[in-house]
Amino acid sequence: MAFESLSDKLQGIFSGLKRKGRLSEQDVKKALREVKLALLEADVSFKVVKQLINSIQDRAVGHDVMESLTPGQQVIKIVHEELIHLMGDKQSELTFSSEPPSIYMMVGLQGAGKTTTCAKIAGKIRKMGKRPLLVACDIYRPAAIKQLQVVGKQQDIPVFSMGEQHSPVNIAKAALEHAQKNHNDVIIIDTAGRLHIDETMMDELIHIKQVVEPQEILLVVDAMTGQDAVNVSETFNEKLGIHGVILTKLDGDTRGGAALSVKAVTGQPIKYVGLGEKLSELEVFYPERMASRILGMGDVLTLIEKAQDAIDDKKAAELERKLRKAEFSFEDFYDQMQQIKKMGSFKQILSMVPGLGQQMKDVEIDDKELSKIEAIILSMTKEEKNNPSIMNPSRKKRIADGSGSSIHDVNRFIKQFDQSKKMMKQFSGMMKKGKAKKGLFKLPF
Repeated sequence: MAFESLSDKLQGIFSGLKRKGRLSEQDVKKALREVKLALLEADVSFKVVKQLINSIQDRAVGHDVMESLTPGQQVIKIVHEELIHLMGDKQSELTFSSEPPSIYMMVGLQGAGKTTTCAKIAGKIRKMGKRPLLVACDIYRPAAIKQLQVVGKQQDIPVFSMGEQHSPVNIAKAALEHAQKNHNDVIIIDTAGRLHIDETMMDELIHIKQVVEPQEILLVVDAMTGQDAVNVSETFNEKLGIHGVILTKLDGDTRGGAALSVKAVTGQPIKYVGLGEKLSELEVFYPERMASRILGMGDVLTLIEKAQDAIDDKKAAELERKLRKAEFSFEDFYDQMQQIKKMGSFKQILSMVPGLGQQMKDVEIDDKELSKIEAIILSMTKEEKNNPSIMNPSRKKRIADGSGSSIHDVNRFIKQFDQSKKMMKQFSGMMKKGKAKKGLFKLPF
């Protein structure tokens, strides 16, 4: 998970500060030396680390902190605020042209995930009520055009291509005319990358920029390349003048140095982060939320937004009715699992719950276990799914054989299901009587 190692180290450092009743200037400086090392190990730019530590130290050794009743918490608050400032203070949204179409050039090195990100962005823009068009201008990478057509089809978004015989500049020109005729108010251009920055690639990108005059140039960089991602961002910004960065594969980078360095080095905001291969796994980048995740404070707002997108309101209301009447079935359980899966992996979800991320960091959460449960439920008859009380040894054996699992697995799942059912029935009663705390987040199961 993103920032996992950095988050663990920072939480260890700050837990020591919070245990002290009073802090000396020496205590703060010692803790900040450890923070500095943790940031450098996370592959954050040395220049950025130096600037960040100086800013924190100037504030953290002040009178207000030293005389505070909770100085450790005050220092953490300062670190939180400085991390937010480092990553851009506030969320930076896409801008749209006053006269459509709005054109976005997606640029970056080969292998950063540019083509898939084009489709992800197009899907988000369509939800805004726009009519995006994807444009295949990468004529060099084998199957690049085909890949864009495949991901475009998955998102139900049209793709404009002219094959590999025409120049990218001419393709971009023709796409603009096509969009105007077909009332596409957004154009997303997938440009060619290389394994490294070279003059030929940059010249081509500059030429496309001059011809189409994009609303924004968005640089796609692989977060897992660490410091190289920062260097690439700096070079592209100098040559092209980018408007924002999209960090991909952040889920696979436990260090997170690129996310903490890009804004400070380029002056351009991170607009989105990719957290998986699925076309839905692209999140708007919120500096405040990311800083909270880094410091182990969770990210409840993103969790709620994911739940709102994934969970059907009508189904949720029907589920609540069934829980109150003790009618919750295996079919309902399966349906809830499918909705939860839309939100991401269980480890991702738990990392957003304040306090749980640290507690669960050593717990192995195998999403394959969910597949086993799915197989068990799908091996049941319709009657069994809707009436758990009819389960007997012969039915369990048939279900185990059909799902490729053991009777022990089936019994364990049924026991967990019964426990969940009782717990949710009690919880539902609390909600009905108004005894639950205000703002309590209702888990789907």
